[in-house]
Amino acid sequence: MQPLTPPPTPTRLVVGITGATGAIYGVRLLQRAREMGVQTHLVVTPSGVLNAHHELGLDRKALEALADQAYAPGDIGASLASGSFGAAAMVVAPCSMKSLAAIAHGLSDNLLTRAADVTLKERRRLLLMVRETPFNLAHLRNMTAATEMGAMIFPPLPAFYLKPASIDELVNESVERVLALLALPGATPQEWRGL
Repeated sequence: MQPLTPPPTPTRLVVGITGATGAIYGVRLLQRAREMGVQTHLVVTPSGVLNAHHELGLDRKALEALADQAYAPGDIGASLASGSFGAAAMVVAPCSMKSLAAIAHGLSDNLLTRAADVTLKERRRLLLMVRETPFNLAHLRNMTAATEMGAMIFPPLPAFYLKPASIDELVNESVERVLALLALPGATPQEWRGL
């Protein structure tokens, strides 16, 4: 008789949504992660909720329903606040300049920025989908500081060379690239095959 083997532990992804424009990126990431069987742990800032409502008509409850587990940003004692929480990676989509600054300077002033700090200190993948234009010098320096600590800066810039036919296609391709950069199995970014 064969011994029973425990089921495989699901891959965990921490997702942060802040108040920058582009809430659709965080929403689509949560949707794709679910399709891929990746367990998601969500932190949405109050500004993130406000922006998701303005851009997508979603309230906090609707956003949180897209994740396997959701946490209040003030819940600094949550499991995400510890390096012992074994997440594969974290993505902040979109990432406001305020959250970028807090992450770049290790402020850990809420659960989202603490989870990012934990991701960096544990040498896990952290990807920041920064949303602002044009950048001022503080933005650039904060992106440099975050990069020097190991974060990846990923402004969701459209890949027009793929000839997208809709905004959805632009969003989907950025999300697939993010999932691939986070080394999550099942990501399907389009590969450039030359002219």
